[in-house]
Amino acid sequence: MGVDAGDDERADEALRGLHDRRAQRLLPRAVVVRAGRAEEVALPGAAEAWVELEDGGSVTLPTPFPRGAHRGEAGETRPIPADLPVGRHTLCARLGDRLAAAAPLLVAPDRLAGPQQRSWGFLVQLYSLLSERSWGMGDLGDLADLALWSGHTLGAGFVQVNPLHAGMPPGPDGHSDPSPYRPSSRRFADPVHLRVEAVPEYAYLTAEQRERVRDAALRGARLREGVLVEEALIDRDAVWAAKTEALRVLHAVPRSVGREAAYQAFLRREGDGLLQYATWCALAEVHGPTWRRWPGGLRDPGSAAVLRARAELAGRVDFHCWLAWLVDEQLGAAQDAARAAGMPLGLVHDLAVGVHPDGADAWALQYCLADGISAGAPPDAFNAHGQNWGLPPWRPDALADAGFAPFADLLRANLRHAGGLRVDHVMGLFRLWWVPEGRPPTEGTYVRYDPEAMLGVLALEAQRAGAIVIGEDLGTVEPGVREELEGRGVLGTSVLWFERDWSEQGGGSPLPPDRWREQCLATLTTHDLPSTAARLSGEHVELRHELGLLNKPLAEEQATADEEREEWLGELAREGLMTIPPYGEGPAADLLEPPDGRHLPEAVGALHRYLLRTPAKLVGVWLPDTVGDPRPQNLPGTSTEYPNWRLPIADANGKPTTLERLASAERTAELGAVLREG
Repeated sequence: MGVDAGDDERADEALRGLHDRRAQRLLPRAVVVRAGRAEEVALPGAAEAWVELEDGGSVTLPTPFPRGAHRGEAGETRPIPADLPVGRHTLCARLGDRLAAAAPLLVAPDRLAGPQQRSWGFLVQLYSLLSERSWGMGDLGDLADLALWSGHTLGAGFVQVNPLHAGMPPGPDGHSDPSPYRPSSRRFADPVHLRVEAVPEYAYLTAEQRERVRDAALRGARLREGVLVEEALIDRDAVWAAKTEALRVLHAVPRSVGREAAYQAFLRREGDGLLQYATWCALAEVHGPTWRRWPGGLRDPGSAAVLRARAELAGRVDFHCWLAWLVDEQLGAAQDAARAAGMPLGLVHDLAVGVHPDGADAWALQYCLADGISAGAPPDAFNAHGQNWGLPPWRPDALADAGFAPFADLLRANLRHAGGLRVDHVMGLFRLWWVPEGRPPTEGTYVRYDPEAMLGVLALEAQRAGAIVIGEDLGTVEPGVREELEGRGVLGTSVLWFERDWSEQGGGSPLPPDRWREQCLATLTTHDLPSTAARLSGEHVELRHELGLLNKPLAEEQATADEEREEWLGELAREGLMTIPPYGEGPAADLLEPPDGRHLPEAVGALHRYLLRTPAKLVGVWLPDTVGDPRPQNLPGTSTEYPNWRLPIADANGKPTTLERLASAERTAELGAVLREG
């Protein structure tokens, strides 16, 4: 945090300096309050104070009066009117003729409105969803088609996607990080998701330009066939290389008067944030993606060297601004398609915990991020060694100094074309496990944030977008956090295999459906967990054994998995949702494991019926579960050992499938009937 704490003496001196600066400050760095609640701010008794509202009006704060006034650290306190409108205002103060100050004053809604109606929807990693038209990985055209099909045909109410944040470009080895949870920027989406043919300028290509784009499209088709026919892995870098070739041609096509006006309006709306992002992209093309290795002057986004480079690379900078505009347009089109299909929510986007330390956000926001630190998780039952995610965390002090604007900016961008936002590791709004560079996660510590401010900013932006918020509150959750989130209208996440009656001795039995919490997204699995088919067949244990990830002997792990499965199948039988063993003629495993597995679809359907019996406001269906895909999209604890984030959706035999085949599959129709009935 920029504090010299090399020994006790220097730490004490830094602490005294902090207290001195606080005492000299007329106003706090930022103030976040809840609408309709009486709040106070510390001010010297002789100071004038008023609020400049974002709509141009102003409200004068009353001067102290004997009743109810009391001494604060910085003097008397002033009441902030409880009837201030929700919004981002400015608190102003003046003491005599020489001392004046202003601070952001955010008035957040006291509680977010939840979903207006109960609904279910698919959970999907977009890159894994290929259609007959995509170029080797799923794109925004496929997302729109998924929403149209599932909404119109199956009655789905939403589609939740993985983070679509801008990814890192390839490094010196020619490969990029495929993880959507370690992006270059969380504010801007990745143009690799563009449907090239949907760019309006595509219709006005000259014959020569059309030929060049056709060559790129043929490369995209070969990549698609490689994945679907030859069962190759998704190659994001190859897809982007083909799309870049086509998009550079399209960038040269003159825009119509209306299109140009829309582009200029986008540039004005996004302002300096977009310009810095596009500048980083252009500099990365010239100097590589690791900005800490750039020439000295270019490491500071506000330097004269960066301004000169931006002018010299103006064409490249404009190209990346234009790409950001196209992605914004196609995201909007996908959300429009979802709403047109009758979805009450439409798209639910995913906000990653942080960003890649070498990426665009880490460069542009380095004043707000902790240097030499990575966020992670302490040792727990899931990982005895703890976790290091390689993501620089927010500095709570610098974020407050900035009036929480950087956090608000990225929330606003992710909510613009969304009916909901899933916040990964939502506990990070309260505290994060900080791990010093070069040290193991066991030597980290929790650093606290201002949850009132963080939740207030989140609630303000979500309400303005008319969106719900889902918090991923799985793992180590501090007592009181779930209650605070529920009180603010933030839905939680409940995964069936983890929902147990923990008040019972010995770990607890499956939690009956009527005892599940209402304010949550209920699902069978997530992108970090085994698919339902693997969980039922026991394949997930075999996979972890093959990769050396088991903490206990294979036989012991298999016995635990079998017991858990039998327990849940027994619960399904007691609920009258399934009639096969263990209430039949033998162990359920005999009818669920390959090569037989004939009752797997029935078991998957019964488990979803179980979810539908809970009071959960939202029920999420892992899209690969519709066709029995046994493979996880991500296997925590692996990097090169397993193809994380590079697998297409496949059927029960591991054969990659398309959106078209998935939509017409018998298993999909059967599960769709379950969901419609529920």
